[in-house]
Amino acid sequence: METWWMVVGIVTCTKLLLFPSYKSTDFDVHRNWLAITHSLPISKWYYEDTSEWTLDYPPFFAWLEYLLSQIAQFFDPEMLKVENVDYRSDATVLFQRLSVVLTDFIYIYAVKEFCTKCIKLQRKDDNNSDIFTSPYLILTSLLICNAGLMIVDHIHFQYNGFLFGLLLLSITRLYEGRNIEGALWFAALLNFKHIYLYVAPAYFVYLLRCYCFKSDGVAAKISWRTFSFTRIIMLGFVVISVFCLSFGPFMLMDQLPQVLSRLFPFKRGLCHAYWAPNFYALYNVVDKAATLFCKKYNLLNISDRGSAMMTGGLVQEFQHTVLPSISPLVTLILTGLSILPAVLHLWVYPKGPKSFLRCLILCGFGSYMFAWHVHEKAILIITIPFSLLVLDKKRDAQLFLILSTVAHYSLFPLIFTKAETVIKICMVLLYTVYSFYSVGNIYRIPWTLTQLPLCSTIETLYLLGIVPLEIYNSIINPGLGLDQRLPFIPLMLTSVYCAIGIMYCWIKFYILTFQEKMPKSHRE
Repeated sequence: METWWMVVGIVTCTKLLLFPSYKSTDFDVHRNWLAITHSLPISKWYYEDTSEWTLDYPPFFAWLEYLLSQIAQFFDPEMLKVENVDYRSDATVLFQRLSVVLTDFIYIYAVKEFCTKCIKLQRKDDNNSDIFTSPYLILTSLLICNAGLMIVDHIHFQYNGFLFGLLLLSITRLYEGRNIEGALWFAALLNFKHIYLYVAPAYFVYLLRCYCFKSDGVAAKISWRTFSFTRIIMLGFVVISVFCLSFGPFMLMDQLPQVLSRLFPFKRGLCHAYWAPNFYALYNVVDKAATLFCKKYNLLNISDRGSAMMTGGLVQEFQHTVLPSISPLVTLILTGLSILPAVLHLWVYPKGPKSFLRCLILCGFGSYMFAWHVHEKAILIITIPFSLLVLDKKRDAQLFLILSTVAHYSLFPLIFTKAETVIKICMVLLYTVYSFYSVGNIYRIPWTLTQLPLCSTIETLYLLGIVPLEIYNSIINPGLGLDQRLPFIPLMLTSVYCAIGIMYCWIKFYILTFQEKMPKSHRE
């Protein structure tokens, strides 16, 4: 327990030291939301547009901002004025940074809950206080010290730690068989940030299959006679009550269409300003290459369609030049098709909460790969739940090591300031080295000169390829002055390179999941 608190203390101190670091426009977004919820009546929250950073999270998050604003007024009342666009006083920075650190303790609590109640350890491990060999402390450290969360929340600025705390609490309660409470936490999470709709199909299928049907949750065949109307009514009552509490005031004011228009702004375009490393990053590059090829050999008349403006680094709508353009409907269909095998597998072969977790991860993968306007930060929806599998199977641990390394590196373009370059490199490097060393110890696989623990030679070479890529992005590209003429090249290279690794992990994890039919009594 002393070691656990030591890990928490070190991580918290690191967060405090990051207070003066780079802050993205998300800092201004949340400052504006503090001002909106504090200074305006609720009827104007989702209409206010003085700043471009309009309120576009669900109502529970708006109420969180309102509660935070009651404390913020004691730091600097000026930050709570809507007209003070992009206001960044020292007191404002102190308060907002501190609010993220404090709300992170919900995540820390959730990690402790999962690791204490959901990990089955042999007795010989109970008194092991070594963070490099104790499975309990290794998983705790991997979750609490997550480099992606540190970059996104404590440098770039967001509140993902608090939100993932709610997700982990929900998963923990499902592991414990407390299904109603698990559904309650997830319903609340959706009303804080709707991006978690990505994994909602896993919840729907699991709770319907393993809670609403009175079975042992592992039978391949289902008896419709066991369906419990009482349970589905209880489940529906809990979920609907949460949504009514959240959206009810806006429904009474006849503002629901306005709120939904803020939550789902489809005019933002297929890709974010910096491409998330998903299928569309590869699709965009193929289209760009085909455009250049066609221009060179005069194969198509494309001058009137533009030159594939998706490399402009801006949030905008664009048309692909050679390949068919992707519409929101197409992304919805592709996303649905990508997660359909996972939810069908969960329905046919339920094996309790672990099968649910695998389906949740696959839903996260599918949505990240194919959804509309995916942010690069959404990779955390995959990597953090994936961390929970590292103690179960060697092949899952292998994919976690590859995925976390690539995913964390894919976040580098978020932090583009020179002062933070060393910080982000050291942070991800330390986390990656610790991950490989500690997880390698769990499965007793040492380092070698040619292979990283648990990885094949090809996988090792791919991961090591990140080093020359980063040398080019950080040193060669600006050294040659290309950062002024072609500023989007490093972003494109990073996105495409990481997309290959993430897609590889997605496909391989799908294969591993489908290889599991009925429960096995031993760990592989």
